[in-house]
Amino acid sequence: MKYILILGDGMADEPLEELGGKTPLESAKTPNMDRIAREGRCGMLKTVPEGYEPGSDIANLSVLGYRPEECYTGRGPLEAISMGVDLGENDIAYRCNLVTIRDGIMEDFSAGHISGEEGKELIESLNEKIREAKGYPGVSYRNLLVVPGGEGCSTTPPHDIVDREIASYLPKGGDSEVLLRCMEESREVFKEHLVNAERLKAGKRPATSIWPWSGGKKPAMENFEDKFGFRGAMISAVDLLKGIALCAGMDTIEVPGATGYLDTDYMAKAEYAVSALRDYDFVYLHIEAPDEAGHLGSTEEKIKAIESVDEVTGYILDNTEDTIIAVLPDHPTPIRIKTHTSEPVPFAVLGRGNDDAECYSEREIAEKGGFGLRRSEDLMKIIFGEI
Repeated sequence: MKYILILGDGMADEPLEELGGKTPLESAKTPNMDRIAREGRCGMLKTVPEGYEPGSDIANLSVLGYRPEECYTGRGPLEAISMGVDLGENDIAYRCNLVTIRDGIMEDFSAGHISGEEGKELIESLNEKIREAKGYPGVSYRNLLVVPGGEGCSTTPPHDIVDREIASYLPKGGDSEVLLRCMEESREVFKEHLVNAERLKAGKRPATSIWPWSGGKKPAMENFEDKFGFRGAMISAVDLLKGIALCAGMDTIEVPGATGYLDTDYMAKAEYAVSALRDYDFVYLHIEAPDEAGHLGSTEEKIKAIESVDEVTGYILDNTEDTIIAVLPDHPTPIRIKTHTSEPVPFAVLGRGNDDAECYSEREIAEKGGFGLRRSEDLMKIIFGEI
């Protein structure tokens, strides 16, 4: 028996007036996810423990069956591990976005989804000016800032404060003075940088500053195969997910054309996932696009992304045998507020019984799902047939 989990990041949402009171999941054409719900068994999953922010780090750790209260130290160190950054015992790694701030307002948490090549130039130029920390270029706007001998501090994810004044969300306590100095230096370096001059000339948003957040020390996690008895692999274009996988002793599979954005090559990810099942017992297929659409506040793009996840699901259904298939989001990313929430999410599992659900949506599964409301640590046990 093989096992695959298809995770559409941020797919869940709220009813929208513009959709006649339906959610994007209810409005999208999803015959393949509907089939899994109809022929399988469904439930609602609480992926964010009480007291934690509903980030993709917390939610995906929970979906994989890990307790964040036992292993989570911050998003930054997970991404550092994925990027091959060797953290010292007392280093604090922060996720470091390239952002667009105008007149004290967070205009864009991704600097217009700046390219990785442009981001690398900016981070390298910043490194020439700062001494108390070091930047590491990542993918697009997603970079890293490491503070040697750091303490950590209180920070806010930039995607949570789009269109808001930043003053009350700046870093506080601990490493805040170092981070604020680095942010100020970045504003000076980026202001006259050729990368931004070219972006402005092309009508694109400039990267006006760095924004460090979610710092922590290198975490320790139980090996996935030791924990569950199955050899696992992760397919994702996002460093965070790769970092989680590496910390859990899972392999990561690179897919050409996978971008972690709306333009990702969905079918390449599907093909690589099916191929990976020949070598692995369990594949975690992560698709970021619905979450990105939610952060943009675009109903049209979110429905399109959900329908692309469904096409991926269809390919997997058509090209696998003797395989348990699960589909779910990690958290909701409602269009209305453009950020994550901690409400339970709908999951459907094909091959673990059935119930009365006829389609895959928040309301249908909340009302008819045979598994009911479950704790996050239950999902892997359900998939692997332990409960």
